[in-house]
Amino acid sequence: MYKLVASDMDETFLDDSHCIPQENIEALRRMRELGVLFVPSSGRPYNSIMGNFEGVDPELLKDSYVISYNGGFINRFGDPEPLTSCAIDRKIAEELYALGLEHGFTMHVYKADGTIYVVDPVPSEWEYVRRLKGVERLDSTHEPDLSFTNPEGPVKLLYMSEDFEELKRLGSELVDDLARRGCSITYSSNRYIEFMPEGVDKGTGLAKLAEMLGIEVADTIGMGDSANDLEMIRAAGLGVGVANSAPDIVHECDVILKRSASEGALAEVVARFLEPR
Repeated sequence: MYKLVASDMDETFLDDSHCIPQENIEALRRMRELGVLFVPSSGRPYNSIMGNFEGVDPELLKDSYVISYNGGFINRFGDPEPLTSCAIDRKIAEELYALGLEHGFTMHVYKADGTIYVVDPVPSEWEYVRRLKGVERLDSTHEPDLSFTNPEGPVKLLYMSEDFEELKRLGSELVDDLARRGCSITYSSNRYIEFMPEGVDKGTGLAKLAEMLGIEVADTIGMGDSANDLEMIRAAGLGVGVANSAPDIVHECDVILKRSASEGALAEVVARFLEPR
C-alpha cells in the first residue's frame, strides 16, 4: 500500500486556470479516508502553492507537507517556516540574469520570501501567471541587475520563451559549465528553462521528506508532467505521468494515466493504485 503521493501542481494537479478540478478534491477526501498523504511538489514557492488551496477544506491536507522550489524547500502544510531551504549562487544568478536580458527572455526570479518577480513578460505569459499568489511584474529597463532581490538574493531563476527549442539549445551550451560551478538546469511546461543549485530537485526533496517521515521511498508515488518532475518520478516507488505529459518524460514513467491535468488525474491514481483490491 502506498503511503504518500507527491504531485506536481501546474499541468498535473491543477487545470489550465490554476484551479483544482472537483475530481481531485474528491480524490483528496478519499486519500484522507485511506490514510495516504498528499504532498504538493512544485517549482513555485510555498505561499504560491498554498494560494491554490484557498477555499479547500484544510482538513484534507492536515499533517501533510509541501515540497517547493523544485525540492529545495519543505514545509509543514499550514506553516510558512521552511524545514529545509536552498539558494542559487549570487554570482551565477547575476550572470544568468544578464544573459536573459541579452536574449530578451521573459524571466522569473524567485525569492525565499515567496515573491516571484516576472521580468519583461510577454502578454501570454503574464496572462498565465498574473493570478498566482506572490507575483510581481518588473520592467528590466528599471531593473538592470538583481539588486531588487537584496539582501539575500534569489532562490532560483528561469527563462520563458515560446521557442522551446531555443531554450534547449541554450541549455545544452550552458549545462557543463554551470554544473562545474554548482548550478543545474531543468525544463518545464514546454516553455521554461530553470536554474537551480546543483543537487536540488524534486527527487531529492521527496527522498528527504520520506526520510523525515520514516517512510520508504518505495512506498511513495511521484506524479508529474515535465522534465522538472523527472527525478521525482524516478525516485518514487511508482512514477506516474499524466496524459498531457511532455514526450521527453513518457518513457521514464512506470505508468501514463488516461486522464490529463484538467480531467482530474489524481482521481485516476486513487482509483487505480490506492483503493483496496
